Amino acid sequence: MKKLRLRTSRRTFLRGVGASIGLPWMESIPAWGNDTMPHPSGEPPVRFACVFAGNGFASKHWWAKETDRGLELGPVLAPLEPHKDKLNFIRGLYNPNARGCGIHSCMTGNLLTGLRLASGGRIRAGVSMDQMLAEQVGHATKIKSLVLGCEKPYAGIHVGYSMLYSSHISWSGPTTPAPLELYPAVAFDRLFGDGGVNHADSSVLDAVLSDARSLRHQVSFSDRLKLDEYLNSIREVERRIQDAGRDKRLEGWRPITDKPTMKRPDDGIPQDIDIHMRLMSDLMVLAFQTDTTRVCTLKLNNDHSGMRFPNLGIDHIIHHLLSHEDDNPDWLRVNQYFLSHLARILKGLDAVQEGERTLLDNSMILFCSSMLTGSHDNNQLPVVLCGGAGGQLKTGRVLDYLGNDNRKMSSLYLALMDKAGLHLDQFGDSTQRLAEI
Repeated sequence: MKKLRLRTSRRTFLRGVGASIGLPWMESIPAWGNDTMPHPSGEPPVRFACVFAGNGFASKHWWAKETDRGLELGPVLAPLEPHKDKLNFIRGLYNPNARGCGIHSCMTGNLLTGLRLASGGRIRAGVSMDQMLAEQVGHATKIKSLVLGCEKPYAGIHVGYSMLYSSHISWSGPTTPAPLELYPAVAFDRLFGDGGVNHADSSVLDAVLSDARSLRHQVSFSDRLKLDEYLNSIREVERRIQDAGRDKRLEGWRPITDKPTMKRPDDGIPQDIDIHMRLMSDLMVLAFQTDTTRVCTLKLNNDHSGMRFPNLGIDHIIHHLLSHEDDNPDWLRVNQYFLSHLARILKGLDAVQEGERTLLDNSMILFCSSMLTGSHDNNQLPVVLCGGAGGQLKTGRVLDYLGNDNRKMSSLYLALMDKAGLHLDQFGDSTQRLAEI
């Protein structure tokens, strides 16, 4: 179809008093990139996200294999069954500079940096690959990167290593973890607000409604449907954030009274872990859908996590202790629960059409932990890579690097950064790329 000549910038927003919303991909508007760095042929950009779950997985059930019918997924990965054709199961990668210490904190803080961590209570981790990507592509988006979490950071020292390492995988500087956003409402306001509207009391969609109505008259019929669907999805997230703020349910241990002893903050952290994880997962999809950012990390929990799961009927034991019971059926259930949130993200991304591909096809979603099992086994790491990187990444495979001389996580990162347009001679402890990526 003939492209409409719209009086819009290549980086297109809906704007109102104190609010702005980036538009999704539309056939009528070449909305990607900016005037100094446009994408070839108006192609959507490649997005990158790392979704992290602490304490590893049930080792006997973490597997995948290629068959005549495509990938066969082990029990832990069962929630990903609808998306198995758009992922790669990667076996045998490891992080050499996290080996030998034997505790959670020194296995986690350098997961995305590949460098040796400082000990003795000092903090030094390096710059993580997500933040290096953010510096490369962030000038084209409203937010350089979105760093989300569902469990509060730890303080203190454990066997000589700062517990900040257990709480952060994203580092904006060698000694500075990227600020971890735990509040869904604050993350939402950061994505869509300009600071002039108190979004706890008003809707960001109401602020930009006039601009949205004007745009509907300028785009094709199919784009009108897409715009309506997109605005409805934002309204739904707004509604759910408000509901989460009013909900008085508590995760984990429950007090003897059902009434809180203090007034709950209006914009606090949702106290139901399932609501919290769902909101953060959906915010990541929205952030990518609107091109408000192209880089995100989502830390579902800390390593050495104290999270409980009353929503699963498992509130008698914390996540960390359960991870040491590898044969406990409850451990498998918790593993599948974490994978269900990855599946939610993949479903949301794959439902967004961007030209001939979906948003998932135009993304790289790395799911990993800093150890294979809760018994601190990090000789190899659990890694699933989802999405097609804009057609650059073949999917539906098992890639096995056990016994390979080049099996460093940093080698994977070099290959992924290439696909997002950042070409480095070295990252972390590697100068080689994984050729199959």
